[in-house]
Amino acid sequence: MLEELTSAARTVADTAGASVVRLGRGRASACAVVVSDRHLVANAHSVHHETMLVRTSDGRQTEASVVGVDHDGDLAVLEAENLGPSVAFSDTEVVLGTPVFAIAVAGTGPRLTMGLVSSLGAGFRGPRGRRIKGTIEHTAPLAPGSSGSALLDVEGRLLGINTSQLGRGFYIALPADEAFRELLRRLAVGERVERPRLGIAIAPPWVSHRMRAAVGLPQRDGLLIREVEADSPAAEAGLAVGDLLVAVDDRALADPDDLADVIDAGPERLEVTLLRGETEMTLPVQLRAG
Repeated sequence: MLEELTSAARTVADTAGASVVRLGRGRASACAVVVSDRHLVANAHSVHHETMLVRTSDGRQTEASVVGVDHDGDLAVLEAENLGPSVAFSDTEVVLGTPVFAIAVAGTGPRLTMGLVSSLGAGFRGPRGRRIKGTIEHTAPLAPGSSGSALLDVEGRLLGINTSQLGRGFYIALPADEAFRELLRRLAVGERVERPRLGIAIAPPWVSHRMRAAVGLPQRDGLLIREVEADSPAAEAGLAVGDLLVAVDDRALADPDDLADVIDAGPERLEVTLLRGETEMTLPVQLRAG
């Protein structure tokens, strides 16, 4: 078994080691993965400028231009020349216990670790607060600054893009499935990825409870609006800061994910029930992508 493990690790390192690069400078730097002769993919939360410094595993440096970003999906595609070899995508079926390798690039070059798939379907919040579901949770250790690194199968093919740590010893990766590949194709040609949105920011539940108690209002489960974007569907419908959203299309709202699930289902129009002080009202909202 030890010989097989050693052989697999060498295969992964030889196959994919040069396909993972360092992105950015200093403490804000992260990783990215070369997916074609001139494109690389990274996490959107790691892309802070229109051009980013790229350092390959053999120490070469170049500049990459951002060509497409999906903030809600936490993915970005950048373009550059002389990136080195690209990684192949895996068709391996990912199940609990699937052995995986992770490759990140640190100051001393590629770092290779191994683990197992520990869970499927876990979610996390993207840069704009939208919950991203359907991820791969695994146990291949990753150091800080490894966002955007590669999660690989035993043949060195791409299973996913490592995104965040979930508790001690568990890590989250975006699966490099067909939907992921289609999104990369769209981003690589500069296509704008838009999803239906309401245009509000929600306060934590404890803020809602404290504010209603402070003014003598009865407690009620719901989502307290703390900000409404100008010219957004919410603003056009008349939603206001301080409104407590209690239901959407007759679905009770107890958590921001309840609202996100309804919006992600793709309706063009919502019936939003809210409390404004002690007055309950229902307002129609016409959604649009943005």
